[in-house]
Formats: sequence, structure tokens, C-alpha cells
Amino acid sequence: MTTSIIISICALLLFAYVFDISSARTKIPSVILLLFLGWGVKQTANFFAIEIPNLTSVLPILGTIGLILIVLEGSLELELTRSKLPFVRKSSLVAFIPIIVISFGLGAVIHYYSGISFKSALTNSIPLAIISSSIAIPSANNLISKNKEFITYESSLSDIFGVIMFNFIAFNDYFTFESISIFVGQIILIIIISFIATLGLAFLLSKIKHSVKFAPIILLVILIYEISKIYNLPALVFILLFGIFLGNLDELKHIKFIQRLRPEILTNEVHKFKDLTAEMAFLVRALFFLLFGFLIETSEIINTDTIIWAVGITASIFVVRFILLKIFKIAISPLLYIAPRGLITILLFLSIPLSQVSPLVNNSLILQVIIMTALVMMLGLIFNKKAVENSKQ
Repeated sequence: MTTSIIISICALLLFAYVFDISSARTKIPSVILLLFLGWGVKQTANFFAIEIPNLTSVLPILGTIGLILIVLEGSLELELTRSKLPFVRKSSLVAFIPIIVISFGLGAVIHYYSGISFKSALTNSIPLAIISSSIAIPSANNLISKNKEFITYESSLSDIFGVIMFNFIAFNDYFTFESISIFVGQIILIIIISFIATLGLAFLLSKIKHSVKFAPIILLVILIYEISKIYNLPALVFILLFGIFLGNLDELKHIKFIQRLRPEILTNEVHKFKDLTAEMAFLVRALFFLLFGFLIETSEIINTDTIIWAVGITASIFVVRFILLKIFKIAISPLLYIAPRGLITILLFLSIPLSQVSPLVNNSLILQVIIMTALVMMLGLIFNKKAVENSKQ
């Protein structure tokens, strides 16, 4: 039995690797292939009456670790200089405004049709308003550097803004001056913690001589993230700042403390750390979507009760995105199409308190929106590729 499990996992991850490589040519998001591969494994297991234990509880664990690694991987690639500040400001607004517009708009609709409180409706709508960096960043790998950088900033910040807003709305019974003050204080506190922890981790990275040095750093990053979550701190801010710090050491060489870290040596270690983070992010992301696909029920994909809602939500996502790109004078194609929902949507959906769950926002709706936004991204990238090729002829 053990041998069969090991062979199956290795084979599935190799398939995931092939999907990841081929997506650059086919433009088919690997997440769709992983979901259907996981679903196919379940149908095969059922056909041959193979008994597999309930793996539902594993999904949030993989999702959380995957989110940490994906945001860290993306932030390590971000270049932050003075000349980049207008670009960062623009991508931040394009990440933040849709979360507000879609969350409140969809929340009002859910409140009207389901009869639950507007606060609960808002809690249910926020997961559907957030771009998934776990899908967007890998899908942008083959775009020109400016577009790739925009997607990395936007999707990473969308995750962070979305999680902060979700936690504030879902876990505060009343919105008073006191609750808002606590919320602002939590953000300030996590920035201070991030600054101290980042310097400490960078110091360890530069000083550890043992052959195993990157695994403890990643474990400490995950540990700090989880402890921060216990105190309702926006822990993704720490991941983003840590990644940006390590990725921009060349810009910080003039600082005395950074000079003590021997930046010329640390930079080389950071390159190795980036490679390891990318490898681990791929493995965890692949396992997450394979498992999520395995847990999908066929009836959830073809649920006609939610299909109209899913189409409406997907359409609103891209209408809002089109308007914003126009307002900020950002190239429409191919950025318009890269607004997938995925890992972060699932994680927040699973985190909705039972007292605030809406019957309208269920597994079927979440799954259908994820698939539809991924399909729009796939078709958009395919048509954009053809347009680029035609323009060169």
C-alpha cells in the first residue's frame, strides 16, 4: 500500500510539472488541468473501489503553506526603487479598488436575495473579490517584464488587502472607533514585527554555516506567520516585506547595518533561497489543487442552481477590471484577462464562521467562479499570443 501511494504521488506531481511547463505554449492554466486530474483520480478510485481516507482537513494546511510560499516567491522578484514608486502605487490601487467595489456590490446582492445581515453577506463576498496570486503569478511568467511585474505586485497585494479586510469584517461583531483603532494598531504592530523579524532572518541567513540553512529560515517564516495569525495580525504583510527586503539588497547596501550582513555574500545566498522557495511553492501548489480537485463532487461542477450566479460574478469581475485599467491608462491586453480566483478564495471561503455562512455562496459557486475566471485567462492569453504573432508578420 505504501509503495502504491508513493508511486501515485510521484506520478501526479510529474504530471503537474508537465502541465506547468506546457502552459507556456498551450496557455491552458495548470490549475485547471490539476483540478481535473485530481477529480479524475477520485473517479478512478471510486471505479476500482479503492478506499481513500478523508483528506478534507489537509486542504487548509496545504493552502496556508502554499499561500506563504507563493507570496514569498513573488515578493522576492519585486524590484523596489524610487523610480518604481508610481508603478507600485498604481498597481496597489488596481489591486485594492476592485476588492472594495466587488465585495460591497456582491455583498449587497447576497444580502438582498438571502436575507442574511449585510456584514455576513460582505464576509461571503470578499473571497470572490480577490485575485489569486497562486494562479496569476505563474501564468504571467511568459509576459513582458513590465506586465509580469504588474501582475506580481497586483496579485500579491490583492491577497494581502483581501485577507486584512476579510479578517476585519468577519471577526469583528461591531465596527466602532475602538475596533478600527485596534485594527490600525495591528497593522502598525505587524510592520514593526516584520522589520525586526526580517533583519533577524537576514542575519541568520548570512551567518549560518551549516549545510542546512534555508529550511530553518522557511520554517521560521511559517512560524512567525502562524503566530501572527493567532493574534489576528495581517501576517501576509510580513511575508511581502521580508521578500522585498531580500530581493532588493543591492538598493540597501549603503545602510551600515546591511553592510554588516556582508551583502555581497548574502546576495548569493538569496539567489539560492529564491530557487528553493520556487521549488517548494510548485510542490505545495500542485498538491493543493490536486487535493482540491480530488475533493470535488461532479454535481458541484454542473450545478445549474449556481451557474447563473457564477456567470454574473465572473462578468462583473472583468467589467470592473476593464474600467479600472482604462481609468489608470494601463494596457488592456493581456492584463484584463489575468484576474483568476483560486487558492486564497478557497482558504477564505473555508474560514467563514458558521454563523455567517450564506446558502448562496457554496462549494459549487466557488468552484465555478474559479474555473470560469481561469478559462477567461486561458482564452485571453491565447488570443493575445495570436495578436502578437500577427503583428510581427
